[in-house]
Amino acid sequence: MPLSTHSPNAERATFPVSEIIRVIVVDDSAFVRKTMRQMLSRSPFIEVVATARDGAEALELVEQLKPDVVTLDLTMPGTDGLAFLRTQMQRRPLPVIVVSMIAKSDEQVLEAFELGALDVIQKPTGLATDKVLEIADELVSKVKACAATKLSVIAAPLEITPEQPFPGSRSKRSTDIVVLGISTGGPQALKFLVPLLPADFPVPLVIVLHMPLGYTELFARSLNDVCSLEVREAREGDRPRPGTVYLAPAGHHLSFVRAQDGEVEMHLDLRPFDSPHRPSVDVLFRSASEIYGSRSLGVVMTGMGSDGTEGAAWIKAQGGRIIAEAEESCIVYGMPRSIVEAGLCDLTVPLGKMASSILGAL
Repeated sequence: MPLSTHSPNAERATFPVSEIIRVIVVDDSAFVRKTMRQMLSRSPFIEVVATARDGAEALELVEQLKPDVVTLDLTMPGTDGLAFLRTQMQRRPLPVIVVSMIAKSDEQVLEAFELGALDVIQKPTGLATDKVLEIADELVSKVKACAATKLSVIAAPLEITPEQPFPGSRSKRSTDIVVLGISTGGPQALKFLVPLLPADFPVPLVIVLHMPLGYTELFARSLNDVCSLEVREAREGDRPRPGTVYLAPAGHHLSFVRAQDGEVEMHLDLRPFDSPHRPSVDVLFRSASEIYGSRSLGVVMTGMGSDGTEGAAWIKAQGGRIIAEAEESCIVYGMPRSIVEAGLCDLTVPLGKMASSILGAL
């Protein structure tokens, strides 16, 4: 697939950037390094200042050149990507996007998130030029989003605050479902948030996390290991239960339907095909509004883009409520910003207050 044409002027109109984003590409393949440079050069706001063959060379180049973003292969001879992350994040946190060809059963990507990587792009299994270039648009957009990350957010310890009442909350429980949408920075934020929710959490929690195919099941298992709630990847026909966290599987939209006996079930579908994300926060939120009505609570957290804004409007139209993560704690203040600017937010709180705010809204 050839590189798509684009207008630099159009990009300037939609993506205001005051400085060039300086990137270091780390990959042991000379072909991939060359192709990554070509892909990133599509944008007039991105400059590949260096490439590295392994983690050791990358550590030296990062120290010398102080890039804004690093794209990182994980499987390399010598100092691999995980070793690079361990050392670099102790020296100086910086935005890192994993671009790697990893088997679906491999847990290296999850370890990379634990070490501080912000996002992941799955490299195509075939290294023909047209296959590699398929990730060009995704790569450019994620580099831009991660370049806007505040390093203080990555490095700062999070503070937990006591439970607080939701503004205008009623004396008895008014929520039957919590639906949550999250993207860039999501694995780290969820690893902080979900363990704070008690085992007797009184409603189901259903999450859409933008993540490549093959990793949502692994992430659900890793999250389950550190939570008092049960956390698992959602399956077709699951009936949402209180005290359970369901993670929508990558590659499928998740919605709610009524079974013949009147109970709610979860349905997985490839449709709609025209959604920029699958799973989509918009699809989840709209379905929650249709099935649960005013007893829906939507939560929108860190992530690039605006997925969730249309769905939040559906929840609000049915009398439900929306919480957005505050800019101060977002890795990427995109999805929550879109909610706030659309006037759909009932409450805006930083990550440290999110658990108490959700509990206060139930």
